[in-house]
Amino acid sequence: MAQETPAWGIEPVPDRLRVLGLADTTLLWGSLGVSLLVLVAGALLVPALSLRDAMVAIVLGAVIGSAMLGLAGLIGAQARVPAMVLMRAPLGRDGSYLPTALNVLQNVGWATFELIVIATAAAALSERVFGFGARWAWTLLFGALAAALAVVGPIGVVRRFLRRFAVWIVLASLAYLTWWALKDAPVQELWSRPGEGGFSLWEGADLVVALVVSWIPLAPDYTRFARGERAALVGTGLGYFVASVWLFGLGALLVLSRDLADPAQIPAAVAAAGGASALALLALTVDETDEAFANVYSAAVSIQNLLPRVPQRLLILVVAATATIAAIAIDLVRYEDFLVLLGSFFVPLFGVLLVDWLLARRYTEADVFDARSFRAGPLFAWLAGFAFYQWLHPIGPSWWVDLMDNTHPPGLGIGATLPSLGLAIALTGIAGLARRSLNEVVTSSR
Repeated sequence: MAQETPAWGIEPVPDRLRVLGLADTTLLWGSLGVSLLVLVAGALLVPALSLRDAMVAIVLGAVIGSAMLGLAGLIGAQARVPAMVLMRAPLGRDGSYLPTALNVLQNVGWATFELIVIATAAAALSERVFGFGARWAWTLLFGALAAALAVVGPIGVVRRFLRRFAVWIVLASLAYLTWWALKDAPVQELWSRPGEGGFSLWEGADLVVALVVSWIPLAPDYTRFARGERAALVGTGLGYFVASVWLFGLGALLVLSRDLADPAQIPAAVAAAGGASALALLALTVDETDEAFANVYSAAVSIQNLLPRVPQRLLILVVAATATIAAIAIDLVRYEDFLVLLGSFFVPLFGVLLVDWLLARRYTEADVFDARSFRAGPLFAWLAGFAFYQWLHPIGPSWWVDLMDNTHPPGLGIGATLPSLGLAIALTGIAGLARRSLNEVVTSSR
């Protein structure tokens, strides 16, 4: 039992615990990609884009985002350490503390948000079926379930929860909802109907990329248990690609085929369609718990980069309790923009990690655990990439958006994810090559 589901800390995972194969990793990331939030996000693409252009944007964005996610998983599998511990290599030991704090904030925030979404959907269904809502009770139930899954750990979640029954229930539910969305829908007419405008195909793809890469700060937390680099790269990228294309596409199709004015109406429309649809929605709601599990688990593991001696399971219970209480006490929907603002820090951070890893060719244990306190070049590249992202596409509280809009950002028509990523990559590459040249000069002069 203890070996199957270890509370492993920040040290490199030993070979005896690297047991998640290609199918396991694909299953895990496919399940994490199945989310009501992704379903609603897909609905945001239409009718601004035509259904055809929306599907092109979805596939294009999912390819780019999933490739980045898979590479993050590969780096994590090679180093065999959690994501925020891995950041010691490019940013330095103390330099990794800032992204760690941001990652803890965003994981606790998203765990709270997920519990609100799950409990709200469960309360709506129970109100319809049983005549009572009791959202607070559903919040407690699913908060406890997320904590239990996090204590079990990634290996146990895959082998005891996903493999045995969750994947089959979710696949059946998605298949039914897809059939329901297509039933009696004028698909050919919807496919050829032009979009109403509002944003470009590339901006649609940028939305998809942004949601996919939001998982990058979590990927190594799970792929460190992967059996090999191929399982980490292909399983992570392929699993999330399939799930994200399916959920984004289904969301866009539901809005058009059911003539919904507001994407937020999707859950209610599905629940009102009959018993089978309500059961399918319930299955997806329950499966949403694995997103809460992932956020709780990764928040606890990230805290261990700061406090490595604190037991992981204690941190899991504290994080889960915090998220559960917050989900009951506050309406976190008001703070969703703040969570997205935090997430925009991690797009350029991936560019810094990728280039530094390529220049190092492979991170060793010494690169991570014997890192210097700060590495100024990569830190500057990361923060410059974030600033560029926010300048091009300010997101967050209204006062922040107004402040950025006053700087008159240019409209590139391709969003902010790829430009900020490109800037971080270029600056990190320049800093790394300059550092390498300086070291060569110093070495040759001795």
